[in-house]
Amino acid sequence: QVQLVESGGGLVQAGGSLRLSCAASGDTFSIHVMGWYRQAPGKQRELVAGITRGGTTNYADSVKGRFTISRDNAKNTVYLQMNYLKFEDTAIYYCSAGPYAVGKYWGQGTPVTVSS
Repeated sequence: QVQLVESGGGLVQAGGSLRLSCAASGDTFSIHVMGWYRQAPGKQRELVAGITRGGTTNYADSVKGRFTISRDNAKNTVYLQMNYLKFEDTAIYYCSAGPYAVGKYWGQGTPVTVSS
């Protein structure tokens, strides 16, 4: 089994920055794709960013140029650097992972609140 534990969420002012971390443990050998989802109140869950073991990334249009996903394969950890945060970034952020795509394993979620 794989366990994902997020950290780094919190309350920030609009325009500020926050860095989320997600550490994977357990049977991590087969994990090739990791990423971040978010779900805001009253909205559908959406994929924010994903990254393969080889470093290929993709981002939701709403966060391009502001968020950066990175990965430390040796530590089985994925990061999400969030800059120029907006009120609409407020959500619960979930780490996810899988052997070929995200969605098989999930973290517990970490809340991000952006105040204006």
